[in-house]
Amino acid sequence: MKKTLIALLLTLTVGAGTAHADSNVMTLWPEGVPGAKAIGPEKIGGGYNSNVTDASLTRIGPAVDRPNGTAVIICPGGGYVRMSTAREGEQYGKWLSTLGVTAYVLKYRMQEYGHPAPLQDVLRAVRTLRSRAAELGIDPARIGVMGSSAGGHLAASAGTLFDHPLGRTGAPLDATSARPDFLMLMYPVITMKDPAAHAGSRKALLGASPAPESIALMSLENQVTSNTPPTLLIHTQEDQAVPVENSILFYQALTRAKVPAEMYLFEHGSHGMGMRDGLGTTSLWPRRAEEWLRERGLLTPSNAVVKPQAK
Repeated sequence: MKKTLIALLLTLTVGAGTAHADSNVMTLWPEGVPGAKAIGPEKIGGGYNSNVTDASLTRIGPAVDRPNGTAVIICPGGGYVRMSTAREGEQYGKWLSTLGVTAYVLKYRMQEYGHPAPLQDVLRAVRTLRSRAAELGIDPARIGVMGSSAGGHLAASAGTLFDHPLGRTGAPLDATSARPDFLMLMYPVITMKDPAAHAGSRKALLGASPAPESIALMSLENQVTSNTPPTLLIHTQEDQAVPVENSILFYQALTRAKVPAEMYLFEHGSHGMGMRDGLGTTSLWPRRAEEWLRERGLLTPSNAVVKPQAK
């Protein structure tokens, strides 16, 4: 009897936790995933997700009493093969929550689908949040996208290809603007052209022998215009996987287009460093990012957010 009661209590506890977690998960394609494929179940473990079909957003709410209305969609890295959901998703989201920002970790399709599925997912995420801003308690004019490594490429894709036909699926939500209001790019993949390209990300996204036009389109330094949103870039000299030239190329393009941009290039820190301590000044990048957000007015409470009615 005692064992049965304990088992029942454990079941109820786990069920309650699952229900709570599910209430913070928003599927992006309730009408059906575009070009859905039979790729088997999603793989989850060790802080990573892979083999994704059901793209979604997982909310990490602001930890302060008065959220400021800014929202950030976080795209974890992983070479378009897997996503470092814990280190480059949830960890960033918890940090942003301390600033009053509402974070949404994006789970997106990757190599099993290839281009343009990830682009469709991130643009759908922006459109979803913007269309439901009042309900979600966020400012529709303060929705940013943050990404690391290949996730940085995806975030930069959102900031440059937000109006591209390949990012639409014919759904009514396509009428909502998918342009992010700002970008935060951590050691991003930017170019698909050698010698600075990350070959693994290029292969996973575009295939083993991509067409020249695909390489040109997804080399995002070529896609920057005056409509690209303000951008923060963070990279290191020690990054041997994604050369620092990727961030430099994007910064130069932003400067030519007169887009407000700030870039921090640190000496120490290998690729995928996330928020790791012990890297000298590099480990202080969250402070620099907070300063940038504050300077742009993104941490000041928004007057556009509709306060929920007291019950």
